[in-house]
Amino acid sequence: MLKTVHMAVYDTFSDWEVGHATAHINRELWHREPGTWQVKTVGITADPVTSMGGMRVLPDLVIDDLKPADSAMLILPGLATEFDPESPIGAFARKAREFLAAGVPVAAICGATFGLAREGLLDDRPHTSNDPGYLAYSGYSGAEHYVAKTAITDGDLITATGTRPVDLAREIFARLGIFEPHVLESWYKLYGNNDPAGFYELYEYEQQQAAAR
Repeated sequence: MLKTVHMAVYDTFSDWEVGHATAHINRELWHREPGTWQVKTVGITADPVTSMGGMRVLPDLVIDDLKPADSAMLILPGLATEFDPESPIGAFARKAREFLAAGVPVAAICGATFGLAREGLLDDRPHTSNDPGYLAYSGYSGAEHYVAKTAITDGDLITATGTRPVDLAREIFARLGIFEPHVLESWYKLYGNNDPAGFYELYEYEQQQAAAR
């Protein structure tokens, strides 16, 4: 059964913050169950949006048509307009509330965590972001639950600092079970720690998968 991870897209979304996660979800190499996963993009409307890096993206569907029952996870990248009361992250934070209430995971990084904070979703649960002072501007009440880590998972919610997209990806892969634990360890060894041993371990696993087909 094909499983879909949905990623929010809006003008100025931080494409690099979600690149490791989406690329390795969509690419079946090293997956525990190859051919199981895909990524779809979600916009406020069906109109194209432009990322912070200048990439033009046409959403696969609109937010009003996104239902938790049809999704394995909602990923929220950062953006340049999180402080704007009319920022699109507000609508996606409300959708995140719907997802969490339904028991479907949500992953947010950088400016998206600000949107979750403003929505009140970080008031009562462990979370992280770019900095406690940064989240304080949202007016939220969850400062005592802030955890000084690059990325953390609390049940169905993953939060991360914008400077560590690789750590966000690791938490996403672990929560979804996309890789075997030892494969995820090798993946992070390579992409997170720049350790070439991870490449050779992944290559060996790739050969084992090929031989088993």
